[in-house]
Amino acid sequence: MLIFKQKAMLLNVSYNRAKIKEKIIDEVGPPFTLFERMKLKGIGSPKLHITSTSIDIHNLLVLDNNANTCNVEMRPKGIIIMFRSLLETFALVIPYYKLHLYKGRAEEYSLYRDHYHIKVKADHPEIHKYFKKILNYKTDNAPTQVEDL
Repeated sequence: MLIFKQKAMLLNVSYNRAKIKEKIIDEVGPPFTLFERMKLKGIGSPKLHITSTSIDIHNLLVLDNNANTCNVEMRPKGIIIMFRSLLETFALVIPYYKLHLYKGRAEEYSLYRDHYHIKVKADHPEIHKYFKKILNYKTDNAPTQVEDL
């Protein structure tokens, strides 16, 4: 009997642990260099207000009474969504090939990875520009598809 162990990519990144850093680098690559960050005109998102989440993330966010906010960091092979709960920092690591980014309502973006999702409010033009930057980077650096040949 085969048992498939799913990689849990909702990680507690509050502490500097080599194993967790290694997992993140394997999934989405190392951080961009300073030159690459300048070339991309920044890799981090502004503060994003969370409107809805999957049950695993929701269970973490309801533990305290703080405003539910997150930020997104671009990496060469994916993104990292980071949020805080009870003085701990959590990261949802999403490689580009598993990232599904939807714009449902005019003022909301949904980010999905497998059974995890986070919906964020997009009430500033800079937020729309940031998500366009993610989609453009994802398409420009995607491996060649069979249909493209």
